[in-house]
Amino acid sequence: MTSNANQYTWAGRFSEPVSDLVKRYTASVDFDQRMWRQDIRGSLAHARMLARQGIITASDLADIERGLGVIHEEIEAGRFVWSLDLEDVHLNIEKRLTALVGDAGKRLHTGRSRNDQVATDIRLYLRDAIDDIQALLKQFRSALVDLAEKEAATPMPGFTHLQVAQPVTFGHHLLAYFEMFSRDAERFADCRKRTARLPLGAAALAGATYPIDRESVAAELGFEAVCENSLDAVSDRDFAIEFCAACSLFMMHISRLSEELVMWMSPRIGFIRIADRFCTGSSIMPQKKNPDVPELARGKTGRVYGHLMSLLTLMKSQPLAYNKDNQEDKEPLFDAVDTVTDTLRIFADMADGITVRADNMAEALTQGFATATDLADYLVKMGLPFRDAHEAVGQAVKAAESRGVDLSGLTLDELKTFSPLIGEDVYAVLTVAGSLAARNHIGGTAPEQVRAAIARARFRL
Repeated sequence: MTSNANQYTWAGRFSEPVSDLVKRYTASVDFDQRMWRQDIRGSLAHARMLARQGIITASDLADIERGLGVIHEEIEAGRFVWSLDLEDVHLNIEKRLTALVGDAGKRLHTGRSRNDQVATDIRLYLRDAIDDIQALLKQFRSALVDLAEKEAATPMPGFTHLQVAQPVTFGHHLLAYFEMFSRDAERFADCRKRTARLPLGAAALAGATYPIDRESVAAELGFEAVCENSLDAVSDRDFAIEFCAACSLFMMHISRLSEELVMWMSPRIGFIRIADRFCTGSSIMPQKKNPDVPELARGKTGRVYGHLMSLLTLMKSQPLAYNKDNQEDKEPLFDAVDTVTDTLRIFADMADGITVRADNMAEALTQGFATATDLADYLVKMGLPFRDAHEAVGQAVKAAESRGVDLSGLTLDELKTFSPLIGEDVYAVLTVAGSLAARNHIGGTAPEQVRAAIARARFRL
């Protein structure tokens, strides 16, 4: 029993050692060791507060700071030995600290529990991850704006139901994604506010009996507030669920963009080329150039959705307060962070590797009668009720389709058979350029408005 007591900080109550199978089943050190920086940062703030409050001595604090500094160097250099027997990142660091500085290391855990310690570490980790994601999201949005500016006046078909609808510009189309990803940035920022609340001091579930100063620890760690209720502080994982929800929305937007990139790159459409470094070939068909990055991003979207459902299911039946179930929160959260981070890095780079095939976009606009609505609007401006104009243009489209021409290919006399209100000026509205220029208002696709939107986007960035 003595060896077991030496091995585990909690073993005094137990009469037999934990089996090897249980060790492997319950240990988390293989994946939670990525929080070592946050664990050391939280421990330093806690130790300094204990010293300020007279709970530990200045000498103890100096030893703890020295020991944690050594551990920091050892982990960074890859010399730290992680032990499965010590379960998690927290006990591994504490055991090494005690070996380095003796009793001072044992006093570090005064006034806290692993319950509030891990809750603090994971909030620190996630706050850091959100900051990294926000920086990458800004870089990606900036790359989209750069491409949109380059193609601000490049006409392409706008679609509804995957049918040609009306002319837009490629720059305008890209700015739609800029808006989506800007909302994602707002959601991550909002999630960060609720993540940056300090659980430390809640101890196991009821708070500490020592004269701790939680507010000073929160200030040192850069938290915006402390968790107000000790039971909630150790058992809350809403912030992790909220983060995965924000990640899921982000990946849904990425998946929508990816779907379009895949379609646009198809030779049957041919609107864009994607640089070779983001594509692969076929093992059997030498002509193939496959858009693997956007395809895989579509697939990874389901992976992140799964992490959100995993965390929701994890928490749905837990009574207060902390339960061992919560060890299962980390792997889904960590993988969501990794997936979103990697996706942002590669998509920001890939945006610079997209080449637009404007000729194919222009050719596509000759199919599908993209300016039909412009003809209807023309008739309305001439005094015809919209529903009558709609019917007249529908008949004109039917006639043009039977002749195999666009609306602009019909003669003036032919057009007049559908409405006598049509005059020679009608051809100005039947051109793609005229259609684009007519939508000259905020949010419209006129190149002038697209450039104004790009200027606003750069200001927001």
